[in-house]
Amino acid sequence: MAETKADGANMANVTGRLRSGECGEGHSIFSWLIVLALLGAWMSVGVVWFDLVDYSNIVGTLGGIYDADGDGDFDVDDAKVLMDMYGCVFCMTDEDSTPEVTPESEASPEPMPEPEHTAESVSPPETTSKTSEPEESAPEATAETEAKKKKPKLFNKFDKTVKAEINAAEKLRKKGKAEEALRAFEALVQKYPQSPRSRYGKAQAEDDMAEKLRSNEMLLKAVNTYKEAAELPDAPADIIKASLKRRADRQQFLGRTRGSLATLERLVQIFPEDTALKNDLGVAHLLVGDNNGAKRVYEEVLAVAPNDGFAKVHYGFILKSENKIAESIPYLRDGLQSGAPGTDDGRFYFHLGDALQRMGDANAYHWYETGHQHGHFASVWQRSLYNVQGLRAQPWWTPKETGFTDLVRMLERNWMTIRDEALAVLDTSRGLFMPEDENLRETGDWGQFTLWQQGRKVTSACQSVPKTCAFMERYPEATSCKRGQIKFSVMQPGTHVWPHTGPTNCRLRMHLGLIIPRTGCRIRCTNQTRAWEEGKVLIFDDSFEHEVWQDADTFRLIFIVDVWHPELSQSQRHSLSPI
Repeated sequence: MAETKADGANMANVTGRLRSGECGEGHSIFSWLIVLALLGAWMSVGVVWFDLVDYSNIVGTLGGIYDADGDGDFDVDDAKVLMDMYGCVFCMTDEDSTPEVTPESEASPEPMPEPEHTAESVSPPETTSKTSEPEESAPEATAETEAKKKKPKLFNKFDKTVKAEINAAEKLRKKGKAEEALRAFEALVQKYPQSPRSRYGKAQAEDDMAEKLRSNEMLLKAVNTYKEAAELPDAPADIIKASLKRRADRQQFLGRTRGSLATLERLVQIFPEDTALKNDLGVAHLLVGDNNGAKRVYEEVLAVAPNDGFAKVHYGFILKSENKIAESIPYLRDGLQSGAPGTDDGRFYFHLGDALQRMGDANAYHWYETGHQHGHFASVWQRSLYNVQGLRAQPWWTPKETGFTDLVRMLERNWMTIRDEALAVLDTSRGLFMPEDENLRETGDWGQFTLWQQGRKVTSACQSVPKTCAFMERYPEATSCKRGQIKFSVMQPGTHVWPHTGPTNCRLRMHLGLIIPRTGCRIRCTNQTRAWEEGKVLIFDDSFEHEVWQDADTFRLIFIVDVWHPELSQSQRHSLSPI
């Protein structure tokens, strides 16, 4: 089964996943931006091929800015998404899929060759403002198109005198003869060290070789050579722009987001009227966690180009991340309606719909439906972003349907022991229950105490509830679930959790009732509303829209256990990256 990302757009520092809540309740897509900054389900070729992007560091930088994967928080998976959406030209759709090799092309989802493996993909957004790399051999433009886009001028006066030699080397590169092309351009650079076009050709050839050899060392050479080409005396403006733009792109790809930001800042200084470059600069600010810097850039763009759809949709995302819900709506809506490159992305549809829902506007479902029609969501209800195609999809499940009846029986048989341990922790003043901080609540308070996260045991937490953890150790369908959590959730009276969806269809969520008031507590998943019972397990797919109300007089306490979707094979479970 090929895993597809029903999501699509990265919003640097902007998207949401749902990781903390209950009904999925904490896995919200809403905190996003905290927007990025935009795969929890997958890695870019920089990791798989070059093994050099440190997403954890990116997370530390971007953490309060973007929630790119739609779960309501910002983490490693968001960093992966953003790096792919905005920086990766070689990016693969998953750890083992095959990337596009042409420098200008967008990464397009391809399934992994092994049928058992799961290829996770992001609906490829139109990255940034789509300024393509100039090529001197572009087809002749018609008189009409010539007025719109001039043929790039890559040869200065000197390079025209050696154009035949440069074109011969370029012909080798375009035929895919990367090694021969690199040798030819290296010879030209040695022969004509002040030739910008030769230096630019050498950088392109090194870029091609990096992809062919899967070599980070070669890619770094290309990054440096692009800079050299742009800094040579008498370099044509188009060479400068093409070189620095590609350099910024490759720096982003390598995870060198601050270096990419510096390169784009230099580009904007040289070409201050180019709004496409400014849009790219806004994304670069988001990638380093500078939300305010990005906001300033998009305000500048909109001041001179008020109908720029790319700037509008990103600016709307930023406003939404600031919880300026009503203000964000027209920017998100107008940006999507513009149809501009880079706007047709699932995250934008999601956040516009979410903003409208929070304002009580029924038009939210129109935008969810549009996102579904554009291939970003599995359905209007199921709006998760990281999905394996072909998995059974239904909001509510029975224990028998999951195949995990032993786990359910164990939970229901030992529910009082689990409850007592939870109450002992809840009654202490150690502050082990952490408040939900992903902007999922309209009102109220709720907290969670996590025992397993992304398939990893939280040893310190288990020391407080040893019996509960001992029970769970015997059930790898839960403890190995890299796309879920095992945790306690306590919700206080007067709490309402906004409608939201989880990040992936690769898991199911179990709720074991521990302390359930007689009335007032309910959970809706799609159009079906149910109530918890003490000692009983509810099972639902939190990739579907769900919502929670706690209108009782006392707190509600449940135990949340995420399990792998039963139709995922063992190899798929192993190959999927954590969320």
